[in-house]
Amino acid sequence: MTTAGERGGGGQGAALAKADTAFRTIGEVTQLTGVAPHILRYWEGRFPQLKPVTRAGNRRYYRPADVALVQRINGLLNHEGYTVRGVQQLLAGERKPAASSTAAPAEASPTDPSQPAATEVKASPLLPDTMAAIRLIRDYLREALDNDG
Repeated sequence: MTTAGERGGGGQGAALAKADTAFRTIGEVTQLTGVAPHILRYWEGRFPQLKPVTRAGNRRYYRPADVALVQRINGLLNHEGYTVRGVQQLLAGERKPAASSTAAPAEASPTDPSQPAATEVKASPLLPDTMAAIRLIRDYLREALDNDG
């Protein structure tokens, strides 16, 4: 009797106790983000950036970047009021300027000494989606502060 209880509780704890770099199943992503599995599968068809690794039997395994993207899409759709089309355009727009991402920080650096130099931004190629998200948040906060006072 205790093994069934341990399995049920252990499965939930195991999803949260995994390393940050571990791949996650669709059930684990659901637990982490609160987004239902059928919604995740729908988003895979709507957002080409969301491409979990699929294995035998169409089992999906989400990389950490995929989980971050799911959290971002969820925030934009369910908390910031974007439409699916709006999020598609936003994500598509972020992909195109990524090749010329050194131009924007270089322009921002002279006016704001707290901004990193272009070489610092380029030095982190491991998570380009995360860097794009951070830049978007930075710009959003800058705009909010400018409007505030």
